[in-house]
Amino acid sequence: MSSTSANAGLPTAAPPSEAARAILVGVDFGRHSAKQGFDESLDELALLAESAGDTPVAKVIARRPAPDAALFVGSGKADEIKLLVQAHQAHTVLFDQAISPAQQRNLERVLGVPVADRTALILEIFAARAQSHEGKLQVELARLQYLATRLVRRWSHLERQSGGIGMRGGPGEAQIELDRRMIDDRIKKTKERLKQVQKQRSTQRRSRARNGVFKVSLVGYTNAGKSTLFNALVKARAYAANQLFATLDTTTRSLYLEQAGASVSLSDTVGFIRDLPHKLVEAFRATLQEAADADLLLHVVDAASPVLDEQMAGVDRVLQEIGAGDVPQLLVYNKQDLLPEDRRPRVAVDAILRGGAARPTPRVFVSAVDGTGLAELRDLIAQAVQAAQLAQPVDEPFDERFDERDGDHLNDGPVPSSADDDAAPTH
Repeated sequence: MSSTSANAGLPTAAPPSEAARAILVGVDFGRHSAKQGFDESLDELALLAESAGDTPVAKVIARRPAPDAALFVGSGKADEIKLLVQAHQAHTVLFDQAISPAQQRNLERVLGVPVADRTALILEIFAARAQSHEGKLQVELARLQYLATRLVRRWSHLERQSGGIGMRGGPGEAQIELDRRMIDDRIKKTKERLKQVQKQRSTQRRSRARNGVFKVSLVGYTNAGKSTLFNALVKARAYAANQLFATLDTTTRSLYLEQAGASVSLSDTVGFIRDLPHKLVEAFRATLQEAADADLLLHVVDAASPVLDEQMAGVDRVLQEIGAGDVPQLLVYNKQDLLPEDRRPRVAVDAILRGGAARPTPRVFVSAVDGTGLAELRDLIAQAVQAAQLAQPVDEPFDERFDERDGDHLNDGPVPSSADDDAAPTH
C-alpha cells in the first residue's frame, strides 16, 4: 500500500521496488463484534493488504468493551504495536475497523508510521483495479467522499493564529474551507459525469428489456470465483485471479441455453465483502444495478471457505441495500475441486431453506475450474427461463373491429382514424 501521511516527520512509505511491510490490527468489542462477524484470524485483512501490494508481517488482536476515543486501541496496546513496528521495521499499520480522522492522526504520532483503516485499504484496491471509464468515476467519487471526512482539523496547527483586521478567521480555518470547497466541487462534477454514464447503461438495460431477454447476474463474496465461472459458462476471457476484487467492471455476455431454446444475458458484477463501505456501495450503485434489474441471481459461494455462512449473509445485506433482496436466487457452491473427498456433496443439486423463506432456494455444486456441475447449472437456469416464459401473459390476436375506447360496438360504423384523433385532441 502506497501509504503517505500529511504529518511532517513521519517515515515515508516503502520504496516502489519493495512491498510495504504492514502490521495488521483488529479489535474485538465483544458481543457487538460477534454480530458484525469479527475475524479474529485477520485473514481477510491480510488478503486485502496483499491485494494492495503490502506484506503482512505481524497481527495484533485487542479486546476492549468500546473504542478508545483518542487511540482506538488504548495507549497500552498502541505502545505494544509501536514495539512491533520497530521490531519488524514496518512501513504501515492497517486496522480492520474504521477509525476516525482524529484517531488516525493520534496513532500516526504515537506509532511513527502511516496508519490506514479497512475503508481506505478497499478504496485503494478499487482505485488500482478499475478499468472502465465508469469504474474509475465511481472509485473517484467514493475516494472524494471519504477524503471529505478526513479534513476535520487537518490544519489545527494554524487555527490559533489570529487573522488581520476585518478577517473573520485564521489561515487554518480558511484552508479547511478552501479544501472542503474544492472537494465538494469535484464531488459535484464527478456525480454529473457519472449521471451521463448511468444514462447510457440504463438505455442498454431498457434495450435488453424490450427485446425480452432474460437477465442473469452473478453475485457473491469477492474471490468466490464469479469471473472464473462466468468465463466457463460463456467461453469469455474476463480477467480472473485468486485475489480480492480481481474485477470491478460489469461484463455482460449472451449465454445460449439449448434446454430452453433461448439465450439469456449473463452479467459478472463486482464482488461484495464484509463491512463494504456504504459510500462505496453508493458510488457503485450504477454497476450494482445490474443485480437489482436481473430476473435471476446466481449467488456464487466459495464452498471451501470456513466462513461461507458469514460471507453469504454479507452478500444478502448488500443485495437488500441496493434493492435486489427480492430477486430470485440460485445458490452456486463453487470450488468443489478444493474440497476433500469426504466433504464433497453426494448429489449435484438440492435445495435449502434460507432466512425464513417460505420456499427452499435451489442449490447446485460446481467447480468452475474442472467443469463439475456446469451442466446441472445450465439446466437450472433453463428451468428458470421456462418458468418465466410460462408466467408471461399470452398476447391475444388483435381484432381491428374492436376499439379500446368502446368495447361494445361491433360493425356499427367506422372507427375514427389516428388522423382524426390528432386533429381534435382531447385535453
